[in-house]
Amino acid sequence: MRSRISSLTMTAAFALALGQVTSPANAQSSSPASVTGKVTSAEEGAMEGVVVRVKKGIVTVSVVSNAGGEFRFPSAKLGTGTYEVSIKAAGYDLDGPKSVTVADNAPANLDVKLVKTKNLAAQLSNQEWIMSVPGDDSQKRALTGCTNCHTVERILMSTHNADQFLETIKRMAQYSNNSFHAKPQIRAEVRDINRFVPNADKVAAYFASINRSTGEPKYELKTLPRVSGEGTKVVITEYDLPEATIQPHDVITDKDGIVWHSDFSGQILGRLDTKTLEHTSFKVPMQREGWPTGALDLESDPQGNLWLGLMFQAGTAKFDVKTQQFQMFQIPPNMIKPDSQTALIGPQNWTVDNRIWIQDPARRGVYRINVSTGNTELFEPFANGPGAPYQILADKGNNLWFLNFGGAHIGKINAQTGQMSLFQTPTRGSRPRRGRLDEEGRLWFGEFYGDRIGMFDTATEKFQEWEVPGRFFSPYDAATAKDGYVWTGGMNADRILRMNITTGKFIEYPLPHATNIRRVFVDNNVTPPVFWVGNNHGAAAVKVEPIVD
Repeated sequence: MRSRISSLTMTAAFALALGQVTSPANAQSSSPASVTGKVTSAEEGAMEGVVVRVKKGIVTVSVVSNAGGEFRFPSAKLGTGTYEVSIKAAGYDLDGPKSVTVADNAPANLDVKLVKTKNLAAQLSNQEWIMSVPGDDSQKRALTGCTNCHTVERILMSTHNADQFLETIKRMAQYSNNSFHAKPQIRAEVRDINRFVPNADKVAAYFASINRSTGEPKYELKTLPRVSGEGTKVVITEYDLPEATIQPHDVITDKDGIVWHSDFSGQILGRLDTKTLEHTSFKVPMQREGWPTGALDLESDPQGNLWLGLMFQAGTAKFDVKTQQFQMFQIPPNMIKPDSQTALIGPQNWTVDNRIWIQDPARRGVYRINVSTGNTELFEPFANGPGAPYQILADKGNNLWFLNFGGAHIGKINAQTGQMSLFQTPTRGSRPRRGRLDEEGRLWFGEFYGDRIGMFDTATEKFQEWEVPGRFFSPYDAATAKDGYVWTGGMNADRILRMNITTGKFIEYPLPHATNIRRVFVDNNVTPPVFWVGNNHGAAAVKVEPIVD
């Protein structure tokens, strides 16, 4: 069926009302303006690796101080006006100044002074909390499972005892997995507690042993070293979305540079023009009244149209960018189950044979749907064993490749024969989560539990892996750039990694805010390529631009 959309638009005029006088893009054509300065503290003197942020309206631009403590905002990034100043450096707070004014033809100087913080706990990333707490890897992994909806800090700053934690876990089993702390949604069918959190009583006891239920924790709070060297050569731009409850799970750009995003808990497709700062929300039709709303996956097809994986609405929506109409596809009534959900979709090459792929954890399998007739086939690669397809990607022949997030496999379904094949990653228990096929047919992916980037050559059926810096980084996804790098981000680290494929060397870039990272995207339509990610719990689209010498 086809459905016309209605849209809610935050216009450029509204952006001005929020205080955004000149967008960064518009600033490129205005008089040159920039901010330079130095970061120092009494304890360290000149400080490297400090994120310096300036914000006006809905846009925050950040740079990182170099080995001499110096930083510079490129003139093309800031227009004239007054900006709010803030910093990010674990262990330190901003002493001053708190604002800076940029005038025409007059670069502003900003000497940033830092003082030791009195509340280090409020500054830790999920990864740093997990590094700090006592316990073995299996116990700490339970904390990683909580970051889908909220930060680890919420657990460790609580005063719940073991019994209270157990009741909390039971309550959370009722929420959909696209809920988050600002917008919980009740599942139509409650998850089995043993599937949701295995050994929940032991997990509850562990949480109570490391929180504030018996007083202040006695373990030392640990922080990661600040970035240095190449990691300081970056400009990061964050664009606030119009509502705090929007979860931009997947953020991508089109050939014209327009930013599109899914909303993990809302029934919209979002469009952001970074030149005008105009944001438009296209309402996605409902397919299952009474089930949780929201979309996870956002994919483009050979025609430039966009497709959404509609989670508990159990299907996909195709958005025609020219007509601005949605066409809906749902799992057939004879196949759908109460707990069916379509997180990931495979429309990347549907024009080959007029068929799209969608996955369903309730079936531990994938469906192939004929776009014209609606005829649907079910493939169950894990019918006789544990596992389920998560990320699904159709290659140029519309064969399906999938990642087994529940285990350690890459899988294939041959489009012609229906034959299913499994290939186990070298790292056991790696839990490959999301990834991309490159132009050479190589599948790049993040190993969520393996703390590695993986690559599977679909031609030779050989793997290669690279261990990322830091335990419990939890790489969620991986995407390649045309300049020979692969990018990844983790739900725990608040850092982005860029790896040279030839040398295996990583560059770490700090993110300006706590960022619940999911899908990562590289815009290869520009030179050099630009990285995008959504702050899934912070209602912002984030652009990371390396400074190339």
